[in-house]
Amino acid sequence: MKFKAIIFDLDGTLLNTLEDLFDSMNHVLDAYGHRNITLEQARSYVGNGIERFLELSLPQGKDNKDFVKCLQLFKAHYSINMENKTKPYDGVIELLKEIKQRNYKTAIVSNKFNAAVKQMCPKYFNGYIDVAIGESEKVRKKPAPDSIYMALEQLGVDKSQACYIGDSDVDANTAGNAGMVFVGVSWGFRDKELLYSLGAVTVIDRPEQLLDII
Repeated sequence: MKFKAIIFDLDGTLLNTLEDLFDSMNHVLDAYGHRNITLEQARSYVGNGIERFLELSLPQGKDNKDFVKCLQLFKAHYSINMENKTKPYDGVIELLKEIKQRNYKTAIVSNKFNAAVKQMCPKYFNGYIDVAIGESEKVRKKPAPDSIYMALEQLGVDKSQACYIGDSDVDANTAGNAGMVFVGVSWGFRDKELLYSLGAVTVIDRPEQLLDII
């Protein structure tokens, strides 16, 4: 496979963000007198944006009378606590450095809210990412392909010249909806078998294995 651009998911693919997301959600649940979720529940709930994460975590979901207040509290708490335990997965920075040295264009397309994506990219990836797109009112979130198309336009490449790298069913479906090659990663939030079942051309176990594919 020959590509000009590599597009990555963020949470569960480049960054291990699970514990900070988990802590912020339980802060919200504590504040409103609800039972905490477990770390494994958090792992299964993330991937579709903050609203869906809250909907799955909060009793009665979107029908909960405090849903909007809980969403505001989550965003406020997470915004100042999203770097407590978050870190790149082992080998990710080395991979991104090598990709840039080989002159590939790079992007992040995430369902994390856009302000958080824009804050995290320069902190963790030090210029290795050319375009970063998070959830906003301007574009439908994954698995709609809109954010992928936006990234491709900004990178100046066709979808046939790029591949999408991710860890979840949402990522696999996003790539499928965009008509792109999807490569799964096994270290994130979903099982390898699921990623293969959803059309991954392969699932890698270590970041450096991507270099053999692209």
